[in-house]
Amino acid sequence: MNSSLRSDANTIIERSIQAVLPDEAVHRALSGRVFSGRVLLVAAGKAAWQMAGAAAARLGDRLCAGVVVTKYGHVKGPIPRCTCYEAGHPVPDENSFAATQAALDLVKDAGEGDTVLFLLSGGGSALFEKPLVSGEELQDITGQLLACGADIVEMNTLRKRLSAVKGGRFARLCAPARVFAVVLSDILGDPLDMIASGPACPDSSTCAQALAVVEKYRLTLSGAALECLKQETPKQLDNVETQITGSVRQLCAAAARVCRQLGYEPVLLTDRLCCQAREAGSFLASIARTHAHPEHPMAFIAGGETVVKLTGKGKGGRNQELALAAAEGIAGMENAAVFSVGSDGTDGPTDAAGGYVDGSTRAALLAEGLAIHQVLESNDAYHALQKTGGLIVTGPTGTNVNDVALVLVR
Repeated sequence: MNSSLRSDANTIIERSIQAVLPDEAVHRALSGRVFSGRVLLVAAGKAAWQMAGAAAARLGDRLCAGVVVTKYGHVKGPIPRCTCYEAGHPVPDENSFAATQAALDLVKDAGEGDTVLFLLSGGGSALFEKPLVSGEELQDITGQLLACGADIVEMNTLRKRLSAVKGGRFARLCAPARVFAVVLSDILGDPLDMIASGPACPDSSTCAQALAVVEKYRLTLSGAALECLKQETPKQLDNVETQITGSVRQLCAAAARVCRQLGYEPVLLTDRLCCQAREAGSFLASIARTHAHPEHPMAFIAGGETVVKLTGKGKGGRNQELALAAAEGIAGMENAAVFSVGSDGTDGPTDAAGGYVDGSTRAALLAEGLAIHQVLESNDAYHALQKTGGLIVTGPTGTNVNDVALVLVR
């Protein structure tokens, strides 16, 4: 492994994520705001604890009570006047349902002069949930969507119709109280109704689109679930104000700044990467080959969110799979590396945030008796990268604004 390139990769990851933590953004969103009645806080998503902590510090005694629901391992301590819950992601579980019910109990008596401060981040689709079908069926449908390669918009088009809180329904339940939503975006283009399935946003998707997703991926749903897909979601809400505080664009811009500080010329390829992970990895390897002999160090940046189509039963995530797919194309290059990381610190159902490869990775795997194409077919990038020292482990970061992948060429 090229230790110098790996050191640069670690620096880029650490500083870029630090630049998009939501604390300052939440402070900005609340700066100068005066709330007349009670302020009740509901925070949901992978960044919920970080966002709620910043809001509680800003509001002080103005905050009456709050409910925070985030992913397992993401609560790092108590928050004044708030009850924190940890729950299942990417598949909702009983703790998701219990935490969401606690939030609904908190806001059910909110009056016309009260404000529900709703702090939303990616992951909220699983973490903030009151299903209209059985929990078991919701988990099964979520599993089917994850396995078939559906993108996040397709997944949320279905999930919001199977829920009592998604697709604008949570905001409707908060009425007559006002809802001030502060949103950390994890979806390309920042569509408010799709981020965490839009609990406080009118829904732009239609029943016909939801049924088309079922047909496209040949999903198996019960009759009751299919009936839910035929019930239209709220198309207008008059008690909500929303402010977006962060997105993958900011993450890419932060990565570019760090690259420049390290002596690389940054080039933004896209902040809307949306394809299969292994295809993205192959493409980024091609970029490295094209610029194999640059006049000065180059860094090519791609932000977004890829998908993985499961063909095996191994362990990994989209960022690890992207990196491993790139290893074939840059094999033998002594001056190139490709790495990809999830800004939330979790890549798929693993403790890794992503993966790193360079020109020596393929040879190292072959020495272990592993062929890259076989590893990809079994979706076992985690164990392969573990053997080469290519896992990127950050722990929960406190933010969630999609993924970023980079090609470094010296």
